[in-house]
Amino acid sequence: MEFIRNEKAFTLIEMMIVLLIISVLILIAIPNVSKHSKSIDEKGCNAYVQMVQGQIEAFKMDEKHLPTLDELTTKEYLPENAQCPDGTQLSIDGDGKVAKQVVDGGN
Repeated sequence: MEFIRNEKAFTLIEMMIVLLIISVLILIAIPNVSKHSKSIDEKGCNAYVQMVQGQIEAFKMDEKHLPTLDELTTKEYLPENAQCPDGTQLSIDGDGKVAKQVVDGGN
């Protein structure tokens, strides 16, 4: 019995306290990460729109007319299914400006 008393180890209470602290830290961190992911998606989409706008300008210089998204894809200015990283579809208006298409969620 003396051997067991001299053994150094964590008690169940100490382990429970550590798990409680870790759980609280995780509960604090997860909402902050999800809040920032929306901002990251928005900034990524804005950057992609600017890149597509640059490809439109390059197409205009090469072909001497405003392109459609299909023309940009077939002439390899853009990849297939060009869309924002968050899935937002893009369109080109009559002035050659890129716009994000607003999808109605049925509300």
